Amino acid sequence: VPVARVASVTREQFMRDIYPRRMPVVLKGMELGTCTTKWTVDYLSQAEGSKEVKIHVSAVPQMDFLSKNFVYRTLPFDVFVQRAAEVKHKEYFLSEDEKYYLRSVGEDVRKDIADIRKQFPVLAEDVQIPEYFEKEQFFSSVFRISSAGLQLWTHYDVMDNFLIQVTGKKRVALYSPRDAPYLYLSGTKSEVLDVDNPDLEKYPLFVKAKRYQCFLEPGDVLFIPALWFHNVISEEFGVALNVFWKHLPAEYYDKSDTYGNKDPMAASRAIQILDRALKTLEELPEEYRDFYARRMVLRIQEKAYRNDYG
Repeated sequence: VPVARVASVTREQFMRDIYPRRMPVVLKGMELGTCTTKWTVDYLSQAEGSKEVKIHVSAVPQMDFLSKNFVYRTLPFDVFVQRAAEVKHKEYFLSEDEKYYLRSVGEDVRKDIADIRKQFPVLAEDVQIPEYFEKEQFFSSVFRISSAGLQLWTHYDVMDNFLIQVTGKKRVALYSPRDAPYLYLSGTKSEVLDVDNPDLEKYPLFVKAKRYQCFLEPGDVLFIPALWFHNVISEEFGVALNVFWKHLPAEYYDKSDTYGNKDPMAASRAIQILDRALKTLEELPEEYRDFYARRMVLRIQEKAYRNDYG
């Protein structure tokens, strides 16, 4: 299903017509500043100089966070940009056609969030972030650079965000939160890496997941509502910026979460309680365990599921 595309909406239109629907939408023609024309490989390299950045390096295009099929390495920013932009490397860590990925982080990853204004102040001057949320709701602005062909694992975030495609093209496949039962989750991530050619013997239910898809051109902004799963392929070398904001009251979020992907506090507590309940069921013989487990599932459906979808 193609994701809806909407041309130059004002903040008011976005909040009134798009935001309440909780569906992904591509916003075209947004005012993003000079970055869309200015950010060539050469400009990026010299703008922030040779400060060190920590990057993911992968020998294969499909990065897998569960099996960790990549390594972390450090490079000067200017060297990294040049390498990420080339297809074959004279200098490399793993192989001559390895892929690179930068996801900016705070100075101290445990305490500081990613904020382009702090980590890349020169480049931040070129960007006008669409402020479609209140200033105090701002959580992070994550600067991303990817090699051509790099594919990120399917995952969800617990905050709403804008994926701002500054240069290069991306393909994004998205799945609704209601299709979580078919995505074989491990934490916030799906085990189905190859969404185009899934292993259906291993993941038979994946065929039930309804796929939404869009292609992002430079200057496009994709609104990804919280809990929507997304799988991103950089079709070309590209630079993007994600802006995450807290759309729930601040107390819902885990204070120690610098990436914006820890489940809300109450959800984490509920899952811990459920794990304890399941442990308690183990004290029963199998027949009884099955009977009471099914009753618990029914009660969860009755008390907590929404009525307006399956």
